[in-house]
Amino acid sequence: MCGRYTNTAGPEELNDRFRVPILSPAGTGRFNIAPTEEVLAIVAAKSEPEARLLRWGLIPPWANDLKGAAKMINARMETVAVKPAFRKLIPNASRRALQLADGYFEWLKPEKRSEPRQPFFFQLDGGVPFAFAALWTPAKLEGGWVHSVSLLTCDSASNRVASAIHDRMPVILADADAQRAWLDPALGAEEALALCGALPTSRLTARPANPAVNKAGGAVEGPELLLAPGSGRP
Repeated sequence: MCGRYTNTAGPEELNDRFRVPILSPAGTGRFNIAPTEEVLAIVAAKSEPEARLLRWGLIPPWANDLKGAAKMINARMETVAVKPAFRKLIPNASRRALQLADGYFEWLKPEKRSEPRQPFFFQLDGGVPFAFAALWTPAKLEGGWVHSVSLLTCDSASNRVASAIHDRMPVILADADAQRAWLDPALGAEEALALCGALPTSRLTARPANPAVNKAGGAVEGPELLLAPGSGRP
């Protein structure tokens, strides 16, 4: 789940929202972010929060290549403390990340397999930027370093908007206090995971999106992806 998302805001808006210098437009102005692409995140690798570009799809330090990265774009919050790829990351604030976004896509399964999947576009509080709770790590491959990230997911049952489409949803850290806490070195694994869970129903909205979003890549970009064809402009 959560295999695509948006980060449509520009550096100035994100800087105002998260109070961390974002010096480049890289990773911003995006309407169809897909696995294995570079994404904008905030980390506290050297204690002070800083913006970085990370490869979406975690590559464990023991990996020999990039083949499994697309399979590790998500981490279940219920098992992240015991899974080998994540269990050493979650207790360490310098390996927790805020993966910046302002919406995400999820797909409703069709009644018939022959029918195309219908994407839905989810937003927080009418479209403001937010952060996915995420974990990141460096890995050395072929003599160079690759920094990669995976976002956490949770059961969506308590959020009626999300659960109507899928039984999982991303862990969204919606407010500044939760975002700061996620990167706080004083918090261990249990305290960090206590910040996670389904967003309240009242804060999430969903609407049908353009099936063109099913295609990944920079050629499929633009605000027309956020609405179903024929429904008007975003």
